[in-house]
Amino acid sequence: MSYPYKKVDCDDIAYFQSVIDSERIYGGEDIREEYTHDEMPELGTYMPELVIEALSTQEVSDVMRYCYEKNIPVIPRGAGTGLSGGAVAKYGGIVLSLAKMNRILKWDMDTMVVECEPGVLLMELAAAAVERGLLYPPDPGEKTASIGGNVLCNAGGMRAVRYGTTRDYVRAIEGVLPDGELVKFSSNVVKNTSGYDLKDLIIGSEGTLCVATKFTLKLLPLPKYSYSLVVPFPTLEACIDTVPKFLQSRLNPTAVEFIQRDVIGAAEVYLGKSFPDKTSDSYLILMFDGNSRAEVEADCDEAADICMQSGAMDVFLCNTDERKAAVWNVRGACLEAIKCSTTQSEECDVVVPRNRIAEFVKYAKAVSSQYHIRITTLGHAGDGNIHVQICRDDLPEDLWEEGLEKVLHDLYNKAKEFDGQVSGEHGIGHTKIKALRESVGEVTYGLFKAVKKAFDAKNILNPGKVVGLDVEE
Repeated sequence: MSYPYKKVDCDDIAYFQSVIDSERIYGGEDIREEYTHDEMPELGTYMPELVIEALSTQEVSDVMRYCYEKNIPVIPRGAGTGLSGGAVAKYGGIVLSLAKMNRILKWDMDTMVVECEPGVLLMELAAAAVERGLLYPPDPGEKTASIGGNVLCNAGGMRAVRYGTTRDYVRAIEGVLPDGELVKFSSNVVKNTSGYDLKDLIIGSEGTLCVATKFTLKLLPLPKYSYSLVVPFPTLEACIDTVPKFLQSRLNPTAVEFIQRDVIGAAEVYLGKSFPDKTSDSYLILMFDGNSRAEVEADCDEAADICMQSGAMDVFLCNTDERKAAVWNVRGACLEAIKCSTTQSEECDVVVPRNRIAEFVKYAKAVSSQYHIRITTLGHAGDGNIHVQICRDDLPEDLWEEGLEKVLHDLYNKAKEFDGQVSGEHGIGHTKIKALRESVGEVTYGLFKAVKKAFDAKNILNPGKVVGLDVEE
C-alpha cells in the first residue's frame, strides 16, 4: 500500500542544512539503530529517511513549515523510552529529535513553577527540584524518560495516588503546530475558563497535534519525611481488598502498589538484590510522606492496623534510606526484569476501577492458562492501573503471534466490561489503535479523528499514532 507522503530528497536535505547545522542531520547508514524503535522493539522497527536534532523552537518551526508545505511526515522524539511504538517513523519521513533541547530555563519561586525544554530528563528535573527543597511529583518508573515524553503521554507512576498524574502539573505549553506556527497553550495561572482548554488536549496526545518545545510545570514543597510499608498477604484478593479501606480513611497515602512473588523473584535476579520479605504470594507496598515525623509515623501505624485487621500476615516498616531503596528499587525494576526473563514480550497497561483490580488479575491468570502463555501482573493499586506483561518464552513464532492476538483481545474486552480503559499511562502509539477504537466506540473515535484533522489537516505529524490514517481505512 502506498501513502501520500513525499520522500526526502537532496533538495529537501539542502534546505534543512540551510537552517540547521549539518552535523545535526543524519541520513542513510548514519542513522543510529535506536531511532528505528522505542523500548519495545518487539513492536516493530521502522527506518526514518532522516534524523534532525533540533536545538530551538525556531529550528522546529523551520522544519515543520517546510515539511507541511512539501508533505513530509515528521515524528517528534525525546528519549525514546516509550512502550507503545509512539515515536517511530512508521511511514518514513523525518524523526525530529528534541533530546538536545534539554535546558531547565527558569525557577519561579513566587509562583512555584519551573520552565524547561522537552529534552530535560525526568531524573534531572526531579534532582534539581530536590536541591531547591522542592518536589516535582510525577514519578513514572522510567526515570530516564524526557519531560516532553512524560507530558505527551500523560505519565502517571507510583505517586499518582496522592499527587495525580503529569497532567495535574502542567500549567502551560509552548509549541509548534504542523504548519510551523508558534502557539502557547494556557499560561502560568492556577485556574482558567477562557475558552476550550487546548492545553489538556495536547497533554497525552503523543506528538500528534503539535511539537511541544517548552513547558511550565507546577512544583510543591519537598516533604521532610517519607516512610514505606511492605505488607504480605496470604492471597491477592485480601491484598487488593484492603486498598479501599485506605482510601475511605483519613489516610492519604503517596503510593499504593501491589506486586506478587513471581514478579519479585524476577526483579531480585535482575538486580542481584533481595526484597525484604519472602513469606507470601502477594504484597502491598505503601508510601507515606509529610512534614513531621510524628505525622508520618501516625499514618504508618494506622495503615498497619488497617492491614492487620484485613488479614495481613505482617507489616514491615522501612524508615531508612537503605530499607526504602531495597523495596522501591525492586519495584522499579520489575518491568525490565520481566522483559529480560523471556525471549519476547508485550505489555498491556489497562486501567480499571480500583474495586475490580483483583478480579481483573484473576481473569488475566485464567487467560494465561487458557492460551498457555505466561502472563505476569503488577501495578498501581491506588489508581487501578495494571501492568500485564505477556511473555513468549519458548513458544514458536506462529503460536506466539496467534496466542498474543487472542490474549490482548480478551484483556481489552474485559477492561471495557469493567468500565476501564485500554491504557493507563503508556499511551496508544501505533499498537493499540484497534483496541482504542473498539473500546471507545465509533462516535468518540470520530471525535478523536476530528481533533487530529483540526490540528493537522495533512496528517504529517506523527502519522499512524493514536488514530489511524484515513488511507488505511
